[in-house]
Amino acid sequence: MVCNTINHYLRDRSKTEDVAQELFAELWVKRNQLIIHTSVPAYLRRMAVTRTLNYIRDSRKYNWDDLESPETGVTQATVEPDVLNNMEEAELSRKIDLAILQLPEKCRVVFLMSRMEEMSYAEIASNLGISAKTVENQIGKALKLLRQYVIGVGGNKQ
Repeated sequence: MVCNTINHYLRDRSKTEDVAQELFAELWVKRNQLIIHTSVPAYLRRMAVTRTLNYIRDSRKYNWDDLESPETGVTQATVEPDVLNNMEEAELSRKIDLAILQLPEKCRVVFLMSRMEEMSYAEIASNLGISAKTVENQIGKALKLLRQYVIGVGGNKQ
């Protein structure tokens, strides 16, 4: 289940196994300090998603400042349109990933279970021990905050 969750994001079995191994190594090191308030599968799923998003964030290759570097001689004008489009998509994806990481923890968990794991509100509510209405409210809150973080609606542009 952990590897499937991670692979949903990474789509690379080798990287998936590396992230899963790090996750279980961290679990083992912190085993005496863990306090799990949800079911163990829900806890592991949340930990897998968080660890994977951190991995994605930390492994981003593109930096817009590097595009117009005098040392490399590369400017936006010399980059092929397909490459530029891919980089723009990667930048938007990075912004979204970072925005998701900035969500309050409960809001982030509910959002990821809904959008990334494609769970229904009822399934999320059951897994987390909350009402479906709370799930609905958390999704609404997450979407509002993500809009603010990513596109700056509401004056909180990032």
